[in-house]
Amino acid sequence: MNSALMQLSEDHQTLAETVRDFANQVIAPVAAKHDREQTFPYEVIKKMGAMGIFGLPFPEEVGGMGGDFLSLCLAIEELARVDQSVAVTLEAGVGLGSMLIFQTGNDEQRKKYLPALVAGEALAGFGLTEPDGGSDASGMRTTARLQGDEWVINGAKTFITNSGTSITSLVIVACVTGTKADGSKELSTIIVPNGTPGFVVEPSYFKLGWHASDTHPLSFTEVRVPAGNLLGERGRGYANFLNALDDGRIAIAALAVGAAQGCIDESVRYAKERKAFGKMIGQHQVIAFKIAEMQARTHVARLAYYQAASLKAAGKDFKTEASIAKLVASDAAMDNARAATQIFGGYGFMDEYSVARHYRDSKVLEIGEGTSEVQKMLIARSLGLKAEL
Repeated sequence: MNSALMQLSEDHQTLAETVRDFANQVIAPVAAKHDREQTFPYEVIKKMGAMGIFGLPFPEEVGGMGGDFLSLCLAIEELARVDQSVAVTLEAGVGLGSMLIFQTGNDEQRKKYLPALVAGEALAGFGLTEPDGGSDASGMRTTARLQGDEWVINGAKTFITNSGTSITSLVIVACVTGTKADGSKELSTIIVPNGTPGFVVEPSYFKLGWHASDTHPLSFTEVRVPAGNLLGERGRGYANFLNALDDGRIAIAALAVGAAQGCIDESVRYAKERKAFGKMIGQHQVIAFKIAEMQARTHVARLAYYQAASLKAAGKDFKTEASIAKLVASDAAMDNARAATQIFGGYGFMDEYSVARHYRDSKVLEIGEGTSEVQKMLIARSLGLKAEL
């Protein structure tokens, strides 16, 4: 195995340590409050923007930090150790927002939208999932017809992250813009600025977890935007969001690894403090072995996302490795959250402890960015098996 997969560069290590300190000092003290009150942590996001975290994977000429995709993933991992809601705000804001504009937008769109997004002063949502279809993007019903020099959009989206904050500037909407020669749907992506007439951000969801993450259903009724708001080439929308999802699976794997590591950190601390039957519970083999298993699965998951990110950086195909990383890491997060809650016993059932929050938050990691079943299907297909859901 490439040694780069086993050891981070000095720059990457420094970045991870810096974000870890920030997470411990700034996010951890307020995470429970935002979770309990289900409020978006504007003060945290503002400080992250000032640090340049939202600009990590972008070149300096667009206001970024000149880092790489692994830098972003390391930051997401460190944030997720203490608060998955903050971590997914970064993951979606960059991976499904500013990165799409950077990679597929034209010069005018980059100049107009990127400065505020890269600085963390604004957020962007990505409208892909619909009420009647999740993983099956081919079943999309939201339409956009070109009328003169305007796109007219009608439809609905669901479970859209970062779509309703006071700093959300736009949503990138995946739409059916026509029919291809073979009869299939022509899919495109269109930028819809917040405040556009007919574009309604519906009330936020009451979710099981990720309480401090902003998530809304969206509706579009005769929404008109300039023809120049088409993002990328017409008919390339499916390819655009598939690429975004491939990247997103690595980033979500990093988030899951952070959650799994957070459960380890809390379990080790508790095992050294809590006494039972005359000694620290960490001295009981049943507890020590449970934590050892948590460490092992987290280590493997971390290497899996490191490898996928390394292949991406090298310009090699990484789709299967991204699916493997996402599958393994989301399993690790959920398994570790379950184990940590058990180690904490009755206290693990109390929301005041972070392991309870991880237990609630981690479930969605097996669902978002493609369910675990979809990842297994994609991995099976890479082996030449004609797997279907």
